[in-house]
Amino acid sequence: MSKKPVVLVVMDGIGEKADEFGNAVKAARTPNLNMLKEKGAFTTIKAHGTSVGLPSDEDMGNSEVGHNAIGCGQVYSQGAKLVNESLQTGVIFESETWKALVNNAKGHCFHFIGLLSDGNVHSNIAHLKAMLAQLKKEGAGKVRLHVLLDGRDVPEGSSVNYVKDIEDFMATLNGDGFDGRIASGGGRMYMTMDRYEADWAMVERGWNAHVHGVGRQFNSALEAIDTYQKEENATDQLMHEFVICENGEPVGKIKDHDSVVYFNFRGDRALEISRAFDGGAEFTAFDRGVKPDVMYAGMLQYDADLMIPNKYLTDPPKIKDTMSEYLVKNNIKSYAISETQKYGHVTYFWNGNRSEKFSDELETWVEVPSDVVPFDQRPWMKSAEVTDLLVEAIESGKYEFLRCNYPNGDMVGHTGAFESTVIGVESVDIALERVIKACEKAGAVLVVTADHGNADEMLDKPKKEGAAPKAKTSHTLSPVPFIIYNADVKLKEGNFGLSNIAATVFTLLGLEIPSTWDESMI
Repeated sequence: MSKKPVVLVVMDGIGEKADEFGNAVKAARTPNLNMLKEKGAFTTIKAHGTSVGLPSDEDMGNSEVGHNAIGCGQVYSQGAKLVNESLQTGVIFESETWKALVNNAKGHCFHFIGLLSDGNVHSNIAHLKAMLAQLKKEGAGKVRLHVLLDGRDVPEGSSVNYVKDIEDFMATLNGDGFDGRIASGGGRMYMTMDRYEADWAMVERGWNAHVHGVGRQFNSALEAIDTYQKEENATDQLMHEFVICENGEPVGKIKDHDSVVYFNFRGDRALEISRAFDGGAEFTAFDRGVKPDVMYAGMLQYDADLMIPNKYLTDPPKIKDTMSEYLVKNNIKSYAISETQKYGHVTYFWNGNRSEKFSDELETWVEVPSDVVPFDQRPWMKSAEVTDLLVEAIESGKYEFLRCNYPNGDMVGHTGAFESTVIGVESVDIALERVIKACEKAGAVLVVTADHGNADEMLDKPKKEGAAPKAKTSHTLSPVPFIIYNADVKLKEGNFGLSNIAATVFTLLGLEIPSTWDESMI
């Protein structure tokens, strides 16, 4: 096969689904995507469950594990599966970190911060329950939870169920010296869980509520949720912070000598709050006030290169033999671009959870700053600006492999706003037209795919006849498109997934495929 430049476009969150109900991809006008499917080599591939290293095929894929699989050409056990295995074997409770956290909190307080749901994308309430039960067994005293409401990886409005569930569970543990309560909380997209330094104010709001007990006071988390829903029609993920108090005093400020575990296993929305806890005087992202002297640990180490955080409970997957490593070994110049919201996905996650380049000379990374607004208000996001730079890079002739992520289908899809998501999908299609023309002009091969579904399923079908459908804001179990355009190739028939993309790209580039990779689809 003749060697041509290869351009790989990831349409984030644009799954392939025949059903038109609630399907913003089908509702969108996508002449360019349609043309690629008709004239290119087209198939669909798996992007969820065991195909990306998650525990079962009931687990939705996500951008992080998806880009790991695309970038390394293999399937590794991922966050949820790693933590499951560690908890099931009890290895996590034998670790030096766990023992140190428990000993440190004796006579003080043990805190958990994290996303309260079983979405299995960032966290799982089952992991929290297992650690609470172990603390009871080990004779821990005061335990406080700082809960982030989901409504994104699980149905909107379900936060009440998860709060009731964890409070009922703690009620079975309370007594004989054990005192477990919710201390603070709020929506995951309003506080604490920012990523890629897009909006540090989110982290500051979370810090002030969790650590200092600053926020509107309530008697319980359920009261807080009910009040915000009635007063502001608030959604789970955007709910304002709340602090649980007795006699006007917060029940769970984080103080000197306390232990703190951030129980999310996914890294992107864990890094900033971890830096706030671990950072010393060099931390200037926001004013932390009087920072308590605590022992802090993450469920995993979210960035091994930067050692964030310093302490962690479960080792992350040791990803090796990535596409970028082998591109560098073959002296191939590569180019990676996205806007802030997915920049880490085409760099950090793509390179096997590695923050640094394998070669400064051969790898070029470009970040276009994202807008700091709700994405349903600007569903086109930065697709035009990203495309400007990608087309320029293609036409420069400097690079033999280029990759790009358009976040629209995922980030706008997560808002639950159907019409805005349609516009987001159409914005990606408009961008594709320019990329197609640039590839044709440069003689480059274009590969188009997605990392998981989202925009393809924006409504939950009502269970009761006559009931209105509810907005669906989570990822989906849909397969994703895989297209090769501007190359005379045929695709094999088979059960392929995202991990087969790396070998397929190497086939197009005329490079030897590493023995550790899953097979090429060509």
